[in-house]
Amino acid sequence: MNLLLIRLIIFAVLFFAGLKLYRIYREWKLDRDGPQQEGDASGNRMVRCRWCQVHLPEDDALREKGDWFCSGDHRDKYLSEQAEEQHKDD
Repeated sequence: MNLLLIRLIIFAVLFFAGLKLYRIYREWKLDRDGPQQEGDASGNRMVRCRWCQVHLPEDDALREKGDWFCSGDHRDKYLSEQAEEQHKDD
């Protein structure tokens, strides 16, 4: 009886670890592949703000250096953060 309980616990731990690894892989794959090429009801493609990760129609978004932003403020914050990281690396 105790052996059965131990096996059940091990199976449950392995199952949840597998789910967690699958979710990490799925997020990595979505981030690597970029946003999907789907459109909303009016035919606009949805893009994700690089700073806050909010999705918005492509027509309302700002694009800078290949990245999408929901506002000029988020664009400026992201670009200044990138400049600081490059400055640290140099």
